[in-house]
Amino acid sequence: MSTKKNSRSATVPDGYRMDAQGRLVPIDMVKPIDLTRDELVVELIEKAKKLSLVITQFKADVFSQADGFVALSAAQYGASLGGKKGNVTLHSFDGRYKVLLATAENITFDERLQAAKALIDECINEWSESSRPEIKVLVGQAFQTDREGKLNTGRILGLRRLEIEDKRWKRAMQAIGESTQVVGSKRYVRFYERIGDSDEYRAISLDIAGA
Repeated sequence: MSTKKNSRSATVPDGYRMDAQGRLVPIDMVKPIDLTRDELVVELIEKAKKLSLVITQFKADVFSQADGFVALSAAQYGASLGGKKGNVTLHSFDGRYKVLLATAENITFDERLQAAKALIDECINEWSESSRPEIKVLVGQAFQTDREGKLNTGRILGLRRLEIEDKRWKRAMQAIGESTQVVGSKRYVRFYERIGDSDEYRAISLDIAGA
């Protein structure tokens, strides 16, 4: 009797299918619609895996070629670039297309953020009668977490742009600045095409979910 392996790397005898609980089920006991669904899902996933590999290789090639060009351009001025490349936008000669390469930093905060929050709370409590409601909303939103319990770094750092002269607020903003830690970065690339004769560009989507 021949056998085959499924996604769980378990050996499944001919004439059987393994269900989601790891149980062997005779094929003649599986409803035809369930078999058809299984075949469809497996076929689509295999195609998705192949496409994912193509996109991964394409992305690597884009960074390699773009970094090579940026280094070549810098060499025209006797400059040598080392380490990770910064943000850069490349345009086609006619301006119809542009390629944007950027590095996004992964920012987090250490324990000093709690001190900042305590000082901010002191200010808000004292100003409760006279402070503008917009500031209360901004502060409240800044320290809200998402579903994964993560803080919105942009909102927290945005508090530093508020012009407030209270000494406690300034100490809080200093604490936020000193608590900011860059723990990593991620490079990404985006492609754009000019919309007709306008100055606006439309993104060329490589995101299957948003295409």
